[in-house]
Amino acid sequence: MINDGPRIRREKRTVAAMIELYCREEHGSTAGLCPECRTLHDYAMQRLERCPFGEQKTTCANCSVHCYKPDMRARVRVVMRTAGPRMIWRHPILAIRHILDGRRKRAGARSPVP
Repeated sequence: MINDGPRIRREKRTVAAMIELYCREEHGSTAGLCPECRTLHDYAMQRLERCPFGEQKTTCANCSVHCYKPDMRARVRVVMRTAGPRMIWRHPILAIRHILDGRRKRAGARSPVP
């Protein structure tokens, strides 16, 4: 099942913006993502497309089902720690919506959409 509703599309934009900010800041990339960040981006997009909670999902950090591999999850944490504070200045609407999504009821509190 591939998710492509408005909630998933917004989450994809948010994650992509965070990875781009991180790559620019840490790797000096100016034209696109470096290969390491491109791999992380592609992995995150794939995981979002296959999220069992679909449009009902909260942020991944608050989810009861961690579908990221441990090494990728650690990489995303580093990205978010670096890019998160910058998001409010670079992408304020995405940042505020992400904060609000994080306040949603924890995914997994009810069963995922089949």
